[in-house]
Amino acid sequence: MLVQVDPFNDRRRWTFLGLLFLSMAINLLDRQVLAVLAPSIRDEMRLTNTEYSLIVASFLLGLTLAQVPSGMLIDRIGVRAGLPLLMIWWSVANGLHATARTVAQFCGFRFLLGVGECGNYSAGVKAISQWFPVKERAFAGGIFNSGTVIGAFLAPYLIVKLSNAFGWRMAFLVPSALGLLWVIPWLLAYRERPAAAVREAKVPLTPLLRKRQVWGAVLLRALAGPVVHFYWYWLPEYLKRERDFSMEMIGLLAGIPFLFAGLGNLAGGWFSGHLIRRGWSVDRSRKAAFLICGAMCLISAAVPAAPGEAAAIALISLATFALGGIAANHIGLLTDLFPSPVMARITGLTGMCEGAVNMAVQLATGIVVDRFGYYPVFLAAGLMPAVAISSLFLLVRRVERIEAV
Repeated sequence: MLVQVDPFNDRRRWTFLGLLFLSMAINLLDRQVLAVLAPSIRDEMRLTNTEYSLIVASFLLGLTLAQVPSGMLIDRIGVRAGLPLLMIWWSVANGLHATARTVAQFCGFRFLLGVGECGNYSAGVKAISQWFPVKERAFAGGIFNSGTVIGAFLAPYLIVKLSNAFGWRMAFLVPSALGLLWVIPWLLAYRERPAAAVREAKVPLTPLLRKRQVWGAVLLRALAGPVVHFYWYWLPEYLKRERDFSMEMIGLLAGIPFLFAGLGNLAGGWFSGHLIRRGWSVDRSRKAAFLICGAMCLISAAVPAAPGEAAAIALISLATFALGGIAANHIGLLTDLFPSPVMARITGLTGMCEGAVNMAVQLATGIVVDRFGYYPVFLAAGLMPAVAISSLFLLVRRVERIEAV
C-alpha cells in the first residue's frame, strides 16, 4: 500500500521534467542519425530497402528484449541512478556506429543502442507518476515525450550539417557526446521523491498480469507506437526516393512533421487535463482525447496521393500531431491505472510488446516498399492507431486505478 503525503507543491518537479525532456531529445537525436543519413549510407554501401529494414529491426530487437529488465532496474535502484547508467550505455553504443563498415556491424551496434535506449521512457513515466498530480500528468507526459519529437525535429538539420562538414561518421559521435554531458546536471539536480513523502511497499507484478487493463494498455501502445517509428525511420527515405528531395531539402523540411508531433504531445496532454479541470471524469477525458486523435490519424492514408511536396508534408504533419496526442495520453493512462511501485515494469512491458510488433512492422515495411511501393504502408499507418484505441474500450473499459491484488 502507498502512504500518500502530497509532494505536488514541490517546484523542483518542473526542473526534473526539463531534464527528462532533454534526455528524450538526446535519445531521439541519437536514434535518428541513421535514419537521416540512410540515403547516403545506403548509396555508399548499396543496401536494399530490405537490408536497411534488417538494420532497423536489430535496434528494435534490443529495444524489445531489454524493456522489462530496464523497468526492473529502474524500479529497483530508482530513476536518479538508473537513467544515467542507461544514458551512458546508449551514448557509447551510438558512437560505435562511426566504426561500422558492414551490415552485420551496423546490426550489432543498433542492437546495443536499442538495449540502452529503452529505459528512458519507463524512467520518465515513473518520475511523472511520483511528482505530478493526476490533472497534470498527461500534460507533463506530453512535455516529456515531446523531447522525442524535438530531437527528431532538430536531427535532420543538425545531422545533415555535420555530415556535409565532417562526414557521416562524425555525425554519430557529436550526439553521443551530448548524452554523456547530460549525466552531469542530472546527478547534480535530481533527487528521488523523499521517503517521508511516499513509502512504497514491494508490489508484485504477477497479479497485475491477470488484469485485462494491463493488456489494454499494452495493445494500445503496441499498435500505435510502430506508426511513430515508421515516420522516424522511413520518412527521409520516402522523401528522397518518392518525392525527389535532396539531402539539403531533407535537412530543412523532414523535421517539420516531428515539430507538429511535439505540438500534439503538448496539445493532447493539455486537452485531457483541461477536461478534468472542467469537471469531466478522468475516464471520459482520456477517452475523448484518444478518439479525436485516432480519427485524425486516418489522414495518413492520403499522403501518397497528395499533389506536391507541401501537401505531403502537411498531411504527414497532421498525422504526427495526432500521434503525439495519443502518446501523451497513453502516459497519462498508465499513471491513472497502475501504482507507482510497478510503474517502470508495466511501462517496460508495454514497450516490450510494442517492440515485438515494431520489428514485424519495420521488416514488413522494407519488403512491401520493395514490392508494392509506399501506398499500402501509409494506409496501414492510418488504420493502426484506430485499431489500437479500440483496445481502450474493449479491455481497459473504465479508466481508474487498479489494485495489484
